[in-house]
Amino acid sequence: MTSIHIIVFLPLLAALVAGLGQRFIGAVASKTITTAGLFTASLLSWPIFIGFLNGSETAYVAPVMNWVQSGDLSFDWELRVDALTAVMLVVITTVSALVHLYSWGYMEEDPDQPRFFAYLSLFTFAMLMLVTANNLVQMFFGWEGVGLASYLLIGFWYKKLSANAAAIKAFVVNRVGDLGFMLGIFGVFWLFGTVSIPDILAAAPEKVGSSIGFLGFRVDTMSLLCILLFIGAMGKSAQLGLHTWLPDAMEGPTPVSALIHAATMVTAGVFMVCRLSPLFETSQFALDVVTIVGATTAIFAATVGLVQTDIKRVIAYSTCSQLGYMFFAAGTGAYGAAMFHLFTHAFFKALLFLGAGSVIHAMHHEQDMRYYGGLRKHIP
Repeated sequence: MTSIHIIVFLPLLAALVAGLGQRFIGAVASKTITTAGLFTASLLSWPIFIGFLNGSETAYVAPVMNWVQSGDLSFDWELRVDALTAVMLVVITTVSALVHLYSWGYMEEDPDQPRFFAYLSLFTFAMLMLVTANNLVQMFFGWEGVGLASYLLIGFWYKKLSANAAAIKAFVVNRVGDLGFMLGIFGVFWLFGTVSIPDILAAAPEKVGSSIGFLGFRVDTMSLLCILLFIGAMGKSAQLGLHTWLPDAMEGPTPVSALIHAATMVTAGVFMVCRLSPLFETSQFALDVVTIVGATTAIFAATVGLVQTDIKRVIAYSTCSQLGYMFFAAGTGAYGAAMFHLFTHAFFKALLFLGAGSVIHAMHHEQDMRYYGGLRKHIP
């Protein structure tokens, strides 16, 4: 077993132990196991990242098992490690580990702590599955996994009607985006005869200029596939039109906001566009759509954020806006800039949310900023 196997599967193991064994091991043990699992994964991720930075590491694929063999469709469960994966591994495991640690204090009075920590670790596992995917089906597995975990986390306080409504809204809006993503995957398999990401990217230039019948029209094949895949990214990364779930997702505990809306889930769309960038490069029209949607979202969300009164909603709209910048960069071909912004944004936005959580905690769970004032005396 290599370090990448441990990084990916340790959070799953911790989630299962904490979630299923909470009655036997208690809250403190559940919290300790999940937090220790994430810090271990984080410590193992940094050497991989540094290795790619200094050139001592090269890209490789770590096999897990044979997965699907059905007619023409066959693929294995493999963990792909390259420079792009290394960036995401560091972001996901580090922020998640710190969110776990922060939650010790934040959730201290909650009777359901083991369930909360199990959900956090499950979310991290799903996100790691997404970024280490070597084929589109495995990426979709992780994609849906974070959707499920976010539903459970946003609706964690399920006795609160608003939390239930927000969780359902996030789930349903994301399904709309996921339909586009699924159609994109079906189309890619139909065109290329494989779901292996390296094979698809290698064959993409040969398909430039081909057309396909869609809804009674002849359209450019690569443009159609890229836009369908991008619709999935719009849902997950809360771009204009499919952004409505993100501000409402603040109904979950604040550490959830820090994890979902800062570091990980909402950046999945940006990661996917960067991972499939050679595919998007075959269609200027698709890149223009990504650019326009990103730019519009950046301006729109920032404008809406200016007039919010709930401290967490302000930061949520800020996240929406920052993701717009990332897509704008990706659409103009600056994939390195998009990933650099993703990396820095993960940390500063997580800190903003955790800072907001500290203020909310000190203000006895009052989130309306109009009632704040003179806080430097209360929380120096």
